[in-house]
Amino acid sequence: MTAEPRSVAILAGEAEGPVLSTTEPLSFWGGVSPEDGRVIDVHHPLHGVCLTGTILLMPSSRGSCSGSGVLLDLILSGRAPAALVFSGAEDVLTLGALVAAMMFDKPIPVIRLSEDDFRFLSGCDRAVITRSILEAGGRTVALAPAPTAALDLSPEDHAMLGGEAEPALRQAMEIICSMAAQQGARQLVNVSQAHIDGCIYASRANLLFAQKMAASGARVRVPTTMNAISVDYANWRSQQVPETFGKPAQDLADAYVRMGCRPTYTCAPYLLSSAPKAGECVAWAESNAVVFANSVLGARTEKHPDFLDLCIALTGRAPLAGVYLDENRKAGMVIDVELPPGSDDAFWPLVGYLAGQMSPDSIPLLRGLAEGKPSMDDLKALCAAFGTASASPMLHIDGVTPEAASSAAAGLPQRKITREDMAAAWRELSAGPEQVDLVAVGSPHASLGECRALVAALGGRRCSPDITVIVTAGHDVIRIAEEEGTLPLLREAGVTVLPDLCWCSMSEPVFPPAAKTVLTNSGKYAHYGPGLSSRTVRFGSIRDCAEATATGRAPCRLPEWLSP
Repeated sequence: MTAEPRSVAILAGEAEGPVLSTTEPLSFWGGVSPEDGRVIDVHHPLHGVCLTGTILLMPSSRGSCSGSGVLLDLILSGRAPAALVFSGAEDVLTLGALVAAMMFDKPIPVIRLSEDDFRFLSGCDRAVITRSILEAGGRTVALAPAPTAALDLSPEDHAMLGGEAEPALRQAMEIICSMAAQQGARQLVNVSQAHIDGCIYASRANLLFAQKMAASGARVRVPTTMNAISVDYANWRSQQVPETFGKPAQDLADAYVRMGCRPTYTCAPYLLSSAPKAGECVAWAESNAVVFANSVLGARTEKHPDFLDLCIALTGRAPLAGVYLDENRKAGMVIDVELPPGSDDAFWPLVGYLAGQMSPDSIPLLRGLAEGKPSMDDLKALCAAFGTASASPMLHIDGVTPEAASSAAAGLPQRKITREDMAAAWRELSAGPEQVDLVAVGSPHASLGECRALVAALGGRRCSPDITVIVTAGHDVIRIAEEEGTLPLLREAGVTVLPDLCWCSMSEPVFPPAAKTVLTNSGKYAHYGPGLSSRTVRFGSIRDCAEATATGRAPCRLPEWLSP
């Protein structure tokens, strides 16, 4: 039986292989190893499974914008899934596959199935995909061609697509138009600034892409900041980082600087003086920054995948789709949150993480948090954890975030986050022994407030001789902390403060090789850390981090505000 063409070949191609199905979205960055194609996210049902050669079915992706770079690397190395099949909209992995096809002539099919076809295929053992059909389990599914939006392009847009444009500019505009079509956009929008996430050396593919674009004469048209990179740029050799890793990581950063990007090297661009204002259309990548920009600042940016961020920076134009549009910034569900008395800073990333799990692909409106009077650091932690667990580019907090009042709650699906939910999430993110070898603060990059809070919690105590404590922060925060005396106090306590890289891009030997158990105040790193570092990672508050700094231990118990 041949089905009606309700399912779509977003990127047409041919593939055959075993069906690997999951109902839980997966972040390829931090979730899949580019070295062997195995799932390294210890919290995912597919943990340990190799994706190479499979027909991978999942609703969508989630988490980091860098997943596009990991997929590109897997494709170029022959370790990728044979095809990607989604049931909903997906941009990050789709962009990686698009770049592989357009710039490296290495296509893999990307399919979006109707709910019925997706449900049927998830129960099949094997599938065959051609450019127009998918066959599995005795059913033939017709695949409609990819959407071709009739984009209303400006004369300047046409000029950038024309034969007289610089090759890199033309390539960038072609990629933007292809993404606009699959997103259903009819126009492009001007952006005032961009933030590049693809400067992290997640794989060789990131460097190949950047160097290819730079060699083609690429130059950004709008002010463009850069995310944290994978090394301490000025000091990696003295830190004994191997040349085989440090040099490509530095070369990648240099390629973006040659294209006119500012070497800000921070994953928290909202802490910079150049942070956008409410209503400002920007083009940011880096999942935590996107969620914070939309939710807390009221700026507008889609969750742009790596590579698309540079394309937009080169042209100053982005597809007018998603949360650039008023109608797509409304809440799709309501989550009522219990506010436990006496809760501390660890409460906020727990709420963000749970909200992301409850709303993997829709914007939630969180209620019940206004009385907690969240600080900017609290919101930073919440947004980072939310962006780890959800594909949504924003959330609302009733009585706190600027657009919450415009999201009517009537008629929306209702969920609750209870103390019991928080306790379960705490246990999930904090399994490990009492003895701690390493304290990790700064994922995303620590703010000045977080540095001050760590100093205050230490209360003049010094690091235990058996523990290493590292804070990662942006250059601006480090400079101000130095000037006001906070940085000297951290150093006197034995705390190391590093610029440029962050915990999610840190590798040995900067990451202490002997460390077995890590304590972090970051919900984001508590999730990604076990897969990225192959260590046990525990979660706690800034005060917990300070106590572990002084004693080398973190008691294996719930905090008082979560205890029965």
